[in-house]
Amino acid sequence: MYGTGVAYVVTASISMRAIHTSNCYHYEGHEAPCVSGDGFYMLLFGAIQIIFSQIPNFHGMEWLSIIAAIMSFSYATIGFALGFAKVIENGTIMGSFGGIPQATVAQKVWKVCQALGDIAFAYPYIGFLLEIQDTLKSPPAENETMKKASMVAVFITTFFYLCCGCFGYAAFGNHTPGNLLTGFGFYEPYWLIDCANVCIIVHLVGGYQVCNQPVFAFMEGWLGKKFSNINKSYTIKFPLVPTHLNLNLLRLCNRTLYVASTTGIAMTFPYFNQILGVLGTVGFWPLTIYFPVQMYFVQLKVEAWTRKWIVLQTFSVVCLVISTIAMIGCLQGIVSAKME
Repeated sequence: MYGTGVAYVVTASISMRAIHTSNCYHYEGHEAPCVSGDGFYMLLFGAIQIIFSQIPNFHGMEWLSIIAAIMSFSYATIGFALGFAKVIENGTIMGSFGGIPQATVAQKVWKVCQALGDIAFAYPYIGFLLEIQDTLKSPPAENETMKKASMVAVFITTFFYLCCGCFGYAAFGNHTPGNLLTGFGFYEPYWLIDCANVCIIVHLVGGYQVCNQPVFAFMEGWLGKKFSNINKSYTIKFPLVPTHLNLNLLRLCNRTLYVASTTGIAMTFPYFNQILGVLGTVGFWPLTIYFPVQMYFVQLKVEAWTRKWIVLQTFSVVCLVISTIAMIGCLQGIVSAKME
């Protein structure tokens, strides 16, 4: 989840920069020097996250999760619609089944590995799925509700991923940017691009908190036992504010340092696709494959060397090999980008 936080900081800064650039291009022309650095936007996003990170737990995040979900639907729909409209405008499908050509076979292999890493990052919800399940009420049983919610979420997410990815590549071919909306495959209508990027930023604010709440809870539970003297809450009353703020010193220090560290790493490695790939491959096999498979074995008491055990273990090993190869490719991409 720490890596996901880093990726969210990078993505949010790119969206903030994209808003500035789209407005600059609209008013000053596409030849204008509209480039701006990401450092300021990363710091701004980090400051926003420090404020929102003081939400105590999942139970206080329902409103933020709903807003983030609406924003996610909004920018995904805009990206899909713009890609579809661009294909209609072009009158032809760009690109090819072979993908973007590379100078050498080795470079093509590295790109494929990076793509696998990006795909692995696309489904990072497993790390906080159990935490969310703990907030559900019964009846019906929490696991049944979560099973249905997961199936619906995976279906909808995959649908939008495929639509945006396929229509984006069909619209721009080999010149498709890594991030369709913020990479400026589209320039106009600029206001719609700005709206989509604002939706991305708001979604990332909520997504960062949802992804990292389990980490906050674990760290503060461990630190609270070792340093009980700082695990105290204080009530603060601000002028003209009708409610009191319940401030916990441990939570304030821990979460501020956590957000600051993710922001610092993001500023050191601001490479969108490569960072997503590395973070995706690092967490994919242990959290999405190995841990659920082992839980399944224990829960259903699957004996070793039975047919079901061999099939699932083989599947786990294959995923481990693919994840390792993809991680190596993404690391190579970061090194190459750093040297350019």
